[in-house]
Amino acid sequence: MRPVAIITGGARGIGLGIARQLAQAGWDLALNGMRQPDDVLQPLEELRCHPVTVEYFRGDISSAADRQQLVTRTLERFGRIDSLVNNAGITSPGRKDLLDATEESFDQVMGVNLKGPFFLTQLVAREMVARPAAADDPVRRSIIFVSSISGEFVSTNRGDYCLSKSALGMATRLWAARLALHEIDVFEVSPGVIRSDMTAAVTEKYDHLIADGLTLQRRWGESEDVGKAVRALVTGQIPYATGQVLRIDGGMTIRTM
Repeated sequence: MRPVAIITGGARGIGLGIARQLAQAGWDLALNGMRQPDDVLQPLEELRCHPVTVEYFRGDISSAADRQQLVTRTLERFGRIDSLVNNAGITSPGRKDLLDATEESFDQVMGVNLKGPFFLTQLVAREMVARPAAADDPVRRSIIFVSSISGEFVSTNRGDYCLSKSALGMATRLWAARLALHEIDVFEVSPGVIRSDMTAAVTEKYDHLIADGLTLQRRWGESEDVGKAVRALVTGQIPYATGQVLRIDGGMTIRTM
């Protein structure tokens, strides 16, 4: 039986890069997103070129009912969950200055970026604890939080986004501590400047910044860079590191003089 991963936001951007890598590794996939099923046919067709099963379950992870439906439908279809990749996220609507930020925007961003992953993890973790892995199962179960370099770098026009991503670091450590006795690993993957739908509007800005040395590796990060990191974690290639953060940022967080 093939291992199964839920990937939120898994049909586009970084999530699709992760899905590609796990499909190549032989994982069945339950992808979640907000787009209509007809709008994700192309990425699903691409992923199904591999000898794996890929399903798309539409839903809003900020909604308790949608989170429960995602877990229920995944179990109905596959019978198991071996990894949860909390990737879905939204940027700050309107990118408003801190002096102009609204509670509505704050609640929306926190709902998707923090509350959703936290309580989806709770649902999946309860299921994993209730159904311990068989002794001869080669797959070690895992939960991944995809955060952002914005959890460390200040953007005063995206305060809610920065706060939500910073909090995912603590969520990682909390869940790692709680689930270690159940043999469930928890990791944070923190991407830097990654080419995606979210960064498309600021391409020119980051082209110049990268050329001027924003990152040690002077190129954009690609979704597959993040995908390869997640693949290494969920396939047990980094086995003694639960609770740790893996920065996929081209050296952006290294200070130089």
